[in-house]
Amino acid sequence: MRKLAITILRRLILLLAAGLVIVCFSFLQSQIHAASEAPKVDLNPDNVGPRAIEEFTSKTIARDYANAWKTMAEALDKNRVDLLDGYFTGFAKDKLTQLIAQQKQTGVRIRYDDRGHKLDALFYSPSGDAMQLRDRAQLGIEILDGGKVIHNEEANMQYLVLMTPGADRWLVRDLVTTPEVKP
Repeated sequence: MRKLAITILRRLILLLAAGLVIVCFSFLQSQIHAASEAPKVDLNPDNVGPRAIEEFTSKTIARDYANAWKTMAEALDKNRVDLLDGYFTGFAKDKLTQLIAQQKQTGVRIRYDDRGHKLDALFYSPSGDAMQLRDRAQLGIEILDGGKVIHNEEANMQYLVLMTPGADRWLVRDLVTTPEVKP
């Protein structure tokens, strides 16, 4: 009788442990998936000129801009310039490459918690080879020295963005912080 009770207790403990492992794994999986998602980007194409933005292009711009921010955040967090190759070119890539070099040199780095972007299309060239956008971004920004957070803030940032088409996606060519201007 005692052996049977011990056997049942062991099986119950193993069952509970297996359940706990499954719950923990599911939670970690959801956290990894959430961290790997691109930020939300809303594009307002209503006031653009001289050319109107086609619906497909509008969706592509929003998708590629979101992926650019996702890869930029990862590149800055991991100090990896190679991650910029997919969505950055020109001045934007040069500036971010310099920033990553400074981070490596000083040991101080930036981590973004991207909460979303509201893009206004300002200019779309007649030939379709350039688009200027204004981005109102909501960001959580952490400055880390080694692994220690030395500064943390919530910020509403505004950027002026130049995007140009690449072979299969739009690339961020320039990304400039601008003063917040109320429309």
